Amino acid sequence: MNCSIAKKCGGCQLQNLGYEEQLSLKQSKIIKYIGKYCHVDEIIGMDDPFHYRNKASHALAFRSGRIYSGIYQAATRRVVQTDCCLLEDEYADKIAQTVRELCIDFRIKAYDLNTGKGFFRHVLVRRAVNTGETMVVLVTAKGEFPKKAAFASALLKKHPDITTVVWNINPTETPLFLGAKSEILFGDGYITDKLLGNFFRISPKSFYQVNTKQTEILYSKAIEFAALTGKERVIDAYCGIGTIGLSVAKSAREVLGVESNSDAVADAVQNAKINKIENAKFINADAGEFMADLARKGESADVVITDPPRAGCSKQFLESLLALAPKTIVYVSCNPETLSRDLFTLRKGGYKVKKIQPVDMFPYTDHIETVVKLTK
Repeated sequence: MNCSIAKKCGGCQLQNLGYEEQLSLKQSKIIKYIGKYCHVDEIIGMDDPFHYRNKASHALAFRSGRIYSGIYQAATRRVVQTDCCLLEDEYADKIAQTVRELCIDFRIKAYDLNTGKGFFRHVLVRRAVNTGETMVVLVTAKGEFPKKAAFASALLKKHPDITTVVWNINPTETPLFLGAKSEILFGDGYITDKLLGNFFRISPKSFYQVNTKQTEILYSKAIEFAALTGKERVIDAYCGIGTIGLSVAKSAREVLGVESNSDAVADAVQNAKINKIENAKFINADAGEFMADLARKGESADVVITDPPRAGCSKQFLESLLALAPKTIVYVSCNPETLSRDLFTLRKGGYKVKKIQPVDMFPYTDHIETVVKLTK
């Protein structure tokens, strides 16, 4: 990999290693953290580990009398200029460049996090790899965007394949990309992608895995580990827009999805309708509280699939999970450290780790996704 800004950016922690070396390193890391519980299958890598990210998030900045765009340097507010990231979708990068050029044409000033002055903050581009749809989110500070229609029109003229353009207002003094308020400038305000035979609606704030190809492999393993027969009640915890839950619904009696992000739940409900899936229900709630409530009511589940954030499962969630006592737990993890901690708790609670499958979702970074099967 030959990236001129890798050291400045800090996003590619493993850019100095060949891809096979990266896979070997990640395999060793998983064995170190959770190999004591079960044999670890060989990590599944990519044939082409470049330009896999279906989401490009670029910040705009002003320096030395000119506007530029790029990526936040790891753990800082500094924007590292880039026109092409070797991990991001190439078309998404081109759109980000065009937005920067249009800011110059329209004389729109970039926002400065340090001074709070300026207007244009970020551009977010999301690509639906399997349908070709493209979303562009223009993120600004608070205030009027007087030429927003003309700006969107100029962007569409340059990139007619764009499906929707959304204006998002972020008034906060933090590097967070999106604010609470949005306005649709073109299209429906969302895009739709196809994953494992189902269609999924993706709105600006919805969580959707950034590596579509490897996501299909990851979720296929999760479905395989669930070993459904059509008679099971399945809980999909931290369900996001319902990608895993809807993928297993055809093989289950009932699916209950729970997610704290209300935008994601709204998408999940729509996704069930789009795919005409009637045996899946989605609830907007904290996963731990939802599971605890089920346990208090004496309800049961045959299979629980959980895909928590990097912090892992909460103590309340794990306690509730043990109280529900499903026959099978499928744990999808993005952090081997918190995964090891949670597996220790589940083992103490009477579960045995049966299978471990790492998947390389993020080549050239130190992140690893792992699917684990546990049985009572």
